[in-house]
Amino acid sequence: ERGHGPYQPHEPGYGLYQPGYSPYDDQIPDPKSRMLAIQNAKAYLLKSSTTSGLNLYDHLANMLTKILDEQPTNAVDIIENISKDVKWAQLQKKMDTLRDEHEILPTFEAAEKRKALFLKANGEDEELEEEIGETPLPNVMETAFYFEQAGIGLSKDESYHVFLALKKLISVQPIQTCRFWGKILGLEMNYIIAEVQYHEGEEEEETEEEEVIEEGGKGMGEVEDEDEKKEKEDEPPKSTYKPPPVIPKEENGTGANKYVYFVCNEPGKPWVKLPPVTPAQIVCARKIKKFFTGRLDAPVVSFPPFPGNEANYLRAQIARISAGTQISPIGFYQFAEEEGDEEEEGGGGRDTYEENPDFQPLSVAEMVDSLAAWVHHGQSILKQGRCVWLNPFQKSEEEEEEDEEEEKAEEPDELQQEIGPPLLTPLSEDEGIQNIPAWTAQPSSNLIPQYAVAILQSNRWPGAYAFASGKKFDNIYFGWGHKYSPENHTPALPPPVQAEYPSGPETTETRDPTLEEELAFKAATEEALAAAEDEEDEEEVVEDDEEEEEEED
Repeated sequence: ERGHGPYQPHEPGYGLYQPGYSPYDDQIPDPKSRMLAIQNAKAYLLKSSTTSGLNLYDHLANMLTKILDEQPTNAVDIIENISKDVKWAQLQKKMDTLRDEHEILPTFEAAEKRKALFLKANGEDEELEEEIGETPLPNVMETAFYFEQAGIGLSKDESYHVFLALKKLISVQPIQTCRFWGKILGLEMNYIIAEVQYHEGEEEEETEEEEVIEEGGKGMGEVEDEDEKKEKEDEPPKSTYKPPPVIPKEENGTGANKYVYFVCNEPGKPWVKLPPVTPAQIVCARKIKKFFTGRLDAPVVSFPPFPGNEANYLRAQIARISAGTQISPIGFYQFAEEEGDEEEEGGGGRDTYEENPDFQPLSVAEMVDSLAAWVHHGQSILKQGRCVWLNPFQKSEEEEEEDEEEEKAEEPDELQQEIGPPLLTPLSEDEGIQNIPAWTAQPSSNLIPQYAVAILQSNRWPGAYAFASGKKFDNIYFGWGHKYSPENHTPALPPPVQAEYPSGPETTETRDPTLEEELAFKAATEEALAAAEDEEDEEEVVEDDEEEEEEED
């Protein structure tokens, strides 16, 4: 049979596009013939494909429906793409009798996660009315407004969600002061960080419980060691290496542990309290550079090995960033008059300050022109990993008495006390990074300077910002938690290979003797044996003579 093609003269569809059958011609075609031609054309379009099972008629109808529904611009230019989309949509349909899966939109999922933020607890309105002036909740939206003048911060929706999340945190924890510290970015999830201070006495109870657990663990270990010593008589030689003393962490509420930090990945998720930071963690964090994953229990694989997981590494980075970027306008804080100069003579310097009730703010132009108008109100961290230096070899009176009875070991070299910059040091004394200044100050707007805000940006810690407008100021951080380095990060090299044992006659292998030496040694041994035999024979003869004389007597 002949396939579809041009209609022959004897076929009903012949003549549709012939001059005589054109609707613009004067001659009108036969209605029956035209209807028959249309039916034949439709039948051809309805013929299904042997490959996909689709037909051209339905495909064109779906394309026209899609074009009329969406009404894209320049539809003729994207007609091919529309055809592909229509075919792809038909192939994705499920040809079964099961119910369609309910699609959950991302916006719906996000709304479900944050739903708890908008719910009020019973009796919450009454408590808010009573304590509206004493709440530790910070005004996150006001702070976000000032930072927004310089294009810094989160979106308004996210800022408000953080606002509500901090409100939930305050309602659960006994918090005295609270501040939105910032946001550290991660590869999988981010960290939203809250900086808080507990009421007096609340944090001490938790630390006492931890100390009791540690002491109990040590006691069990000592008993096990005694049993092992009794069982094992022959032990291998012990190493004479003595590790350096462990530097204790600073107490809660002081130094690097002055504040307590809570983190969560998203507003609405539960807040997690970070553990206190130790000097060893800060010292190691300065030597490595790792991106955060967003999972607090993730291991930190690095060299030198980091003593802890990602939660400890995050806490160490927060301490480092806070120590270097927490700034305030000069004169806003002052030292208490009662302290006197006794603390300064002790070597640690003053570590407390208070707000100045007579503070007179500087103008925005003065705050921007000179870095001396800003000061650090956070204690700097020494190379030891503490804010206040501690001599690790200094012993208490009881330990000194015990050491006097024992033999004196080699005393280590005396350590020089580390002294960092004192509190409220101006930013003008900060060291730059090669040719880059440590801070960049600029107004939020040069077009309307009357209503501008002073903005400071840290070049040492990219992402750390501060603003000042009148008597209001604040600090915030948005970044990856890494310190800027003009050169690429190079990991620390492993330590040199340990030296071999000392060479000496006790450990050096002797050389093999020559043939002459072996023969001489053999002859000497034979002579010694012969001499020994002769001596034994003489002794036997003497003994026999003595016995004979005794018998005669």
